[in-house]
Amino acid sequence: MGEKTTIYVVKTTANQERSVANLLAQVAAKGDYDIRAILVPNELKGYVLVESPAGEIVDEAIHGIPHTRGLVKGQSSLAEIEHFLTPKPSVTGISDGCIVELVAGPFKGEKARVKRVDEGHEEITVELFEAMVPIPITIRGDHVRVLSKEESEG
Repeated sequence: MGEKTTIYVVKTTANQERSVANLLAQVAAKGDYDIRAILVPNELKGYVLVESPAGEIVDEAIHGIPHTRGLVKGQSSLAEIEHFLTPKPSVTGISDGCIVELVAGPFKGEKARVKRVDEGHEEITVELFEAMVPIPITIRGDHVRVLSKEESEG
């Protein structure tokens, strides 16, 4: 089983990627197909990435699975999909001045302005709009939803 594997791309119906991946995993296990990994990146709508030694194996395994549109011609490498495997910091896309809504914690539902972003700790410091006295609060980056980015007047 030490042979080289490649990444193959399966085209699917949009928003059916996860169900296709789940069915493919079941088929691979039952049918003894040599499929090493299945990846469904959120950023890649309509596609499932499959690691296997040969495209024919993937093609045979997806045969009959609902919502599959076939195998994309050619193949991909681990280097090309590596960015899907690296987690993005939760503060990506948040910058000073952004208007955010807190989606977790004691101030859930409150709106606030971002004062500082700490990428190293994946935290942001915000000031709540409704507070009588503007007190900076430091929270995790995944506890907010960006409502609007501050536009610079120029």
